Amino acid sequence: RSRAKLVAPLGCLASRQKHTLPDLPYDYGALEPHINAEIMQLHHSKHHATYVNNLNVAEEKYKEALAKGDVTAQVSLQPALKFNGGGHINHTIFWTNLSPSGGGEPKGELMEAIKRDFGSFANFKEKLTAVSVGVQGSGWGWLGYNKEQGHLQITACANQDPLQGTTGLIPLLGIDVWEHAYYLQYKNVRPDYLKAIWNVINWENVSSRYASCKK
Repeated sequence: RSRAKLVAPLGCLASRQKHTLPDLPYDYGALEPHINAEIMQLHHSKHHATYVNNLNVAEEKYKEALAKGDVTAQVSLQPALKFNGGGHINHTIFWTNLSPSGGGEPKGELMEAIKRDFGSFANFKEKLTAVSVGVQGSGWGWLGYNKEQGHLQITACANQDPLQGTTGLIPLLGIDVWEHAYYLQYKNVRPDYLKAIWNVINWENVSSRYASCKK
């Protein structure tokens, strides 16, 4: 498959270009044994694709409502835009946060920031795991950057709420804890999935995101 660079999520509403499902930068089976190929294929080609398709539909309806000056319709479309737009944003980040050559620990500035803000990498890993395990129902665990305060921050978002749009934090690392991300392999034991996913975290990508948001 093509390994084209992932597209930027959510363009301008005025643009005629529709959102498209980004290609993965690795094969569906590349993250095994930690995340199996069946999960990756369904997660990417079905779940993420559905968010993209529904986002395009919602944006088209929103543009029509804007043209008509129909404020009621504009308001009623906000949940669909947030859910599907968030799903597209979150997953576009998630795929790049993972790598078959990932795992281990970050280096350089990111590692220094983690030690500064969490005491140690072990403490950081334990805290992000705990926050992700503790998400009630569906959602995401996140490592974000608080630009105003200049430090890293861990939090969780419900459903497909996008981190920056709902908390103001710049997303660095997202862990999907919707059941579709792990159930076929780990059943209802979310902690086992979270233990495994650390073996495929792409620290180069997370570090690059950190460097970019500090500029």
